[in-house]
Amino acid sequence: MKNVVLTAVLMTSLALLAGCPSKPKEQPAPPVQQSSADTSGVDNAGATMDSTESAGPSGELLSKRVIYFDFDRADIRADSQPVVAAHAAFLAKNPSQKVRLEGHADERGSREYNIGLGERRGQAVRRALLLQGVAELQLSTVSYGEERPAVAGSDEQAYALNRRVEIVYLK
Repeated sequence: MKNVVLTAVLMTSLALLAGCPSKPKEQPAPPVQQSSADTSGVDNAGATMDSTESAGPSGELLSKRVIYFDFDRADIRADSQPVVAAHAAFLAKNPSQKVRLEGHADERGSREYNIGLGERRGQAVRRALLLQGVAELQLSTVSYGEERPAVAGSDEQAYALNRRVEIVYLK
């Protein structure tokens, strides 16, 4: 299974790097739930921003900083592979840029299990970036498990938005 995922990631990155004129179909990201809560100091992925974070790179794929996962899974979905490849290419060209990969899980499962699942998700994105030329020193990984939900709620829409890895660019 790992070989299939690694092969898919490598094939996607090669197609992007080769300037392939065909664009892979992207599945739409889960819809963002609107709330009336105060969002000052919160980025558009729902994560609280601290003073070490920067705007990071721009561009269609690079502006996407959240990698979503299926229930109880830690493998990168096909619709997120081009986003990971774009970040990998940017980071490989900018070796002084560092990122923090923040793994998250929905509220189902025990606290300990979700911390481990968030860690596995962060490590999956880390491995994909490393395979595509990003230096190990550029990456740090942390798992928040279910402790920092992007959206409150106990329905499938909220769960889908909370199963994620956020790519946070550091100054």
